[in-house]
Amino acid sequence: MSVTGVRRRAASSMIAAAVLLFVPAGARAQGTLADYQRAEKMLAAAVNPLVVGGTVNATWLADDRFTYRSTIADGFEFVVVDPVKKTKARAFDHERLGAALARASGATIDAKKLPFATFELTADGASVSFDYAGKHYTCDAKGASCSGVETSRDPNAVVSPDGTRAVFRKDWNLWVRDLKSKTERPLTTDGEPNFGYATDNAGWVHSDRAIVLWSPDSKKVATFQQDDRKVGDWYLVETKVGHPVLQQWKYPLPGDEVVSMLHRVVIDTDTGVVTRFKMPPDYHRAMLGDDFDVDDMNWHPDGSQLAFVSTGRDHKTATVRVADTTTGVVRTVFEEAEKTHFEAPAGWRVLWSSNEILWNSQRDDWSQLYLYDLTNGRLKNQVTSGAGPVMRIVRVDEKARTVTYMANGREKGQDPYFAHLYRVGFDGKAAVSLTPEDGHHAVQMSTTGRYAIDIA
Repeated sequence: MSVTGVRRRAASSMIAAAVLLFVPAGARAQGTLADYQRAEKMLAAAVNPLVVGGTVNATWLADDRFTYRSTIADGFEFVVVDPVKKTKARAFDHERLGAALARASGATIDAKKLPFATFELTADGASVSFDYAGKHYTCDAKGASCSGVETSRDPNAVVSPDGTRAVFRKDWNLWVRDLKSKTERPLTTDGEPNFGYATDNAGWVHSDRAIVLWSPDSKKVATFQQDDRKVGDWYLVETKVGHPVLQQWKYPLPGDEVVSMLHRVVIDTDTGVVTRFKMPPDYHRAMLGDDFDVDDMNWHPDGSQLAFVSTGRDHKTATVRVADTTTGVVRTVFEEAEKTHFEAPAGWRVLWSSNEILWNSQRDDWSQLYLYDLTNGRLKNQVTSGAGPVMRIVRVDEKARTVTYMANGREKGQDPYFAHLYRVGFDGKAAVSLTPEDGHHAVQMSTTGRYAIDIA
């Protein structure tokens, strides 16, 4: 939607609010019950099911095929698309799989409305798996059989990349659970109230989820021990029918002398060894917002190093550091400072194979990408340039030394809020627009980078 459209909608809302505000006390509401029922039929819940197709939430396979659930007139259809052969077909036999699932689950299953949104298809297309009613089912694609196993998926736990373990918080400490045997054991034991591990309890966002980043080899987690012991409390009263509920949690305010501080650590999930970073604690900040973001950390493929960004309390500085995850020794790579506010909407990537960093900065008043040397922190060159902000790094090809990204406002004559897909070399040369057509583009790129789904 254009700026004009947003303003018109906002103006209409304010006019409507003003009309409601000045209705005389005691006056009867305009409209009958039938009027409201007719209006209700035009709300999203009633209208969206009438729209057929139009959206794709793809799951890519290794060979550039992808699967997704499509909306059809009387339900859903699960399809597999092969962009190489330019074919589209049902991913499995819906009717027979529905019948097999009904036998296995004991539930009534409508084959036109199978009870799952996402699924996994094996490379040979012989079987499909999905979650339903607390179980993980694996079914023959031809519907010959279905079998399900109980799942105890904890929404607050974080599963390892290899799918064998998950870490979670308990009594201010971090624990690990073997997903096959269901056995659990503590990884830390020195956590205490308001000085716990992997906590998510500072700022407006607070929950019981574990804030960690697994290493690619599924052996370590990068996290922190958060010190809120002397931070002030915040209170909210939840009003409802009956007695109100008082919510209380730690929440530092501007000007407070003591705020939430993070003591960074890496924990070996096999041995339980905790490696503390040899540096002062960091402020509970992120490059985008105040709540800690695991995207501000980047693991070396072998887990030996962790690159991370420390953000100042006032969001005016961002410091790139690299830690040795065995010794805890930390070195500073470089720091960027702004007079007002530092923000990196597109994020950053560490190119470990070439010891470089793709860095996102708004130093020239637009969000751009820059290439830095990871060993000495020196700027090599600016990668993107021109008017319009880079909003997302989509794919980095270290071998071809190119980066594919989304940016707004770079196509002349088009709405500046329209997003487009671009590719450019690390040296800032050979820039190309991959979706030049007029319109807003939502792109999903394949794992290999050879294909992309473009919904405009």
